Amino acid sequence: MASSATSEPPPSRRIGNLSIVWRHAKRYPTQIAAAWVALAVTSAATIAIPYSFKRIIDRGFTAGSGEAVAGAFHYMLMIVVVLALGTAVRFYFVSWLGERVVADIRTSVQRHLLTLSPRFFEENRPSEIASRMTADTAQIEMVVGTTVSVALRNAFTGIGGLVYLFAISPKLAGLLTLGIPLIILPIVLLGRRVRSYSRTSQDRVADVGAMVTETLGAMKIVQAFGQEKRESDRFAGAVEATMEAAQRRIALRAVMTAIVIGLVFGSITLVLWEGATDVAAGRISGGSIAAFVLTGGIVAGAFGALTEVYGELLRGAGAAGRLTELMAERPEIAAPAKPVALPQPARGAVSFEGVEFRYPTRPDAAALHDFTLAVAPGETVALVGPSGAGKTTLFQLLQRFYDPIAGRLTVDGADLRDVDPAALRSRIAMVPQETVIFGASARDNLRYGRWDADDGALWAAAEAANAAGFLRDLPHGLDTFLGEGGARLSGGQRQRVAIARALLRDAPILLLDEATSALDAESERLVQEALERLMADRTTLVIAHRLATVRAADRIVVMDGGRIVEQGNHAALMAGSGLYARLASLQFSEAA
Repeated sequence: MASSATSEPPPSRRIGNLSIVWRHAKRYPTQIAAAWVALAVTSAATIAIPYSFKRIIDRGFTAGSGEAVAGAFHYMLMIVVVLALGTAVRFYFVSWLGERVVADIRTSVQRHLLTLSPRFFEENRPSEIASRMTADTAQIEMVVGTTVSVALRNAFTGIGGLVYLFAISPKLAGLLTLGIPLIILPIVLLGRRVRSYSRTSQDRVADVGAMVTETLGAMKIVQAFGQEKRESDRFAGAVEATMEAAQRRIALRAVMTAIVIGLVFGSITLVLWEGATDVAAGRISGGSIAAFVLTGGIVAGAFGALTEVYGELLRGAGAAGRLTELMAERPEIAAPAKPVALPQPARGAVSFEGVEFRYPTRPDAAALHDFTLAVAPGETVALVGPSGAGKTTLFQLLQRFYDPIAGRLTVDGADLRDVDPAALRSRIAMVPQETVIFGASARDNLRYGRWDADDGALWAAAEAANAAGFLRDLPHGLDTFLGEGGARLSGGQRQRVAIARALLRDAPILLLDEATSALDAESERLVQEALERLMADRTTLVIAHRLATVRAADRIVVMDGGRIVEQGNHAALMAGSGLYARLASLQFSEAA
């Protein structure tokens, strides 16, 4: 295994990665067939042009007949018309295939990414993934829409031209083909390094895209801390690294192109020298040598262009390899082959039984240790404790973004490992601490809770969430674009939109993660009123650092170090001298 690993390039650098392009392109056989036919016609027409020159010289000029000259030129004009029409047809179908294949690849990659577990996005920057979806697919589009077409056209033309050269003069053509191995050798030898440089160049471009996304997304922080110059310098450094990687690739391709073209035209020059001797000796006609010269130029140009095309194919292979890597990722959390149906009707009973869990990115620290907790249907349980106690981890496991290392979780008695994650999540509504508002209309943001909800249901949820007032005041009501991340709304308004979304979900289990954090008093009052309506008749788990918000909970579970250290209602816990009482005394004394 070790020897093979060193002898073969990584999968991301192999030309075979372009197979992802073929897998999507072969869905369109009609367009491929049309492109192939047009390609064959244009290549044949290109080779026919030297033959028409041979007719003009041998039958027209030599015979001195005006009628023969006219006939030869009519033949050439016909070839030109065929070449023009064939090129137009080829361009249309090849360009269409390029756009269609890239659209399909983007859709497939995005659909696959949506199935991956949160761990993947913890270890891979979303901004870098976005760069793969844009810059790399654009590179593939160029490969499909231009490079492959040019490569096939030059290959067809080169091979067809060689056949015609042998038909004109086997001896001269044989001498010319002796130079072909000299042309191929630098392509093979230098192509490996071009492949490596192409991958490096793509990586540097992705770094630039990721940096732009990160910096622009945090522009307020950048400007607030006066880091504009540092970020500008950092970006300039990334751009220079991209330029250096591209410069190495371009320089190597330039050397490869110079070597190949020099060998090609050097070979042609030597062969023509021999041909001129044959013309002088009368062994070949003037028209034949003219056709041989023109065809030789076409063949040389075709094989010379293949060197540049090969470099583009390598860049496309690098881009395809990066996308293939994304498609090769497998979700850690997936539906079992035969999922168990959740009991009906839904009750909302939740149970953690001896749960042990460590985050894959932090395997040395136990997030939960021998954790056991049963929540009855309709019960409101508040989870409190210092940061890192494991509160958010409970939510992650309950939504089955991760599986525990030991122990089990159940909802209404069903083990979550045996249930389809989609069915499980349909029974859970979530109001996160950091509200996610999509760059879309207010209507679409609300409908994320239930996409088929009509306007009546949307307004009813908005009323219950104390959001109807400000939504009606928007310029276009529910059709108003809320801006990137809900930039047109205040923090309290965004939180109420999230509550309305959860109300539309109408799920039996409700998860609240610091839903009133960082709000002013008026916004907190409105949000708290909305939450009380949302929590009615639902099993609710509440994470709260502000203990004043959880006094009315049926039960308060105090966590520390991934364990339950105490639990009870507010009065019972305050009567003791445990962690809850200490935290509460600190907060309430500060508030006083």
